[in-house]
Amino acid sequence: MKRIETTFEHVLFTSRWLMAPVYLGLAMAMLLLLFKFMKELFGLFAEIWSASGSELIIGVLTLVDVALIMNLLIIIMFSGYENFVSKMEDLHSHRDRPDWMGHIGFSDLKLKLIGSIVAISGIELLKGFMNAHNMTDRQLAWMVGIHVTFLFSGLLYAAMDRIAGKGH
Repeated sequence: MKRIETTFEHVLFTSRWLMAPVYLGLAMAMLLLLFKFMKELFGLFAEIWSASGSELIIGVLTLVDVALIMNLLIIIMFSGYENFVSKMEDLHSHRDRPDWMGHIGFSDLKLKLIGSIVAISGIELLKGFMNAHNMTDRQLAWMVGIHVTFLFSGLLYAAMDRIAGKGH
């Protein structure tokens, strides 16, 4: 019976490698976002003389939005891989290794995720307000409601995480 248990635990432990292709897929998603970023950037240059100030600001906010999402993906890929799959031991002495790499736990990762979602939602809300003349009051109200929901969810999660951390 002990042998079956040991084999089962080994299979479960090894199954963490099933996440590796997921992190590779997120890296490929970053490539798609890079194309989206470049398309938006070139579009801004093409419309520089004909676009209004608010249209340019909305375009720049879209670039910031894509950058935040890509930064979030990097954090998720590195932290998730190191927390759930394998340590990146060979990269510890690499001169470009980010200082936070290897130090973000699962709880920190969730806080960074919700913080990024709130920031991205805020940018989308700002873009909506900049483009309010093309939106209905109902659409704007939904955007505000969704943003406030993300904001309060993030605050509540941070409070719960802080309370849970005090018990250790």
